[in-house]
Amino acid sequence: MFTGIIEALGQIRATEDHETTRRFVVEASTFAPELAPGESIAIDGACLTAVEVEVDGDAFAVDVIGTTLERTIAGAYTAGTKVNLERAMRANDRLDGHMVQGHVDGVGHLIQIREDGEYWLMDFRIPRDVAGTTILHGSITLNGVSLTVSDLVKEDVVRIGIIPFTHRHTNLGGLEVGDPVNVEGDLIGKYVGRILAQRGRGEAGPGA
Repeated sequence: MFTGIIEALGQIRATEDHETTRRFVVEASTFAPELAPGESIAIDGACLTAVEVEVDGDAFAVDVIGTTLERTIAGAYTAGTKVNLERAMRANDRLDGHMVQGHVDGVGHLIQIREDGEYWLMDFRIPRDVAGTTILHGSITLNGVSLTVSDLVKEDVVRIGIIPFTHRHTNLGGLEVGDPVNVEGDLIGKYVGRILAQRGRGEAGPGA
């Protein structure tokens, strides 16, 4: 479980294609030294496992399987790609963002951006199943960042306000129109949507 509060901005140092996986070596000088092999890390919002950590180094490695490469933006990572990083939350941590599983629901795209005073307004086209459980002023996760929906522009387009801190400290600040992002819908909204869909089909849930 994660919170969507990005701890560090790293970058892909190298990629290695193995028989059934692709390994990414991620450079993050302030982040990597605190990791141990086996820890869960959200990279652009996708929950992955640190398989190697450089001793006294500034990088770590993760292995990514084909389904993750297909369902997320990880398949397009190359050396130099900037990535948002967050470790799994502890049970006694503050929940500063919202409940984020690290299970990416699909890929969205930035379709418009404009600067408005000291912040930026970004419009993203998101997968329709995510749009169906997204509400005005509700939560959404883009590239692992916990964000608030400031407007529902269209059925599948959300508008997000990006403050200067988020613009500087995450890879959202480097996005250009057309760029893809990992999207995870609100956890509570997904469960409520599933329950209502089951009831609509006449399926009885547990304890019904």
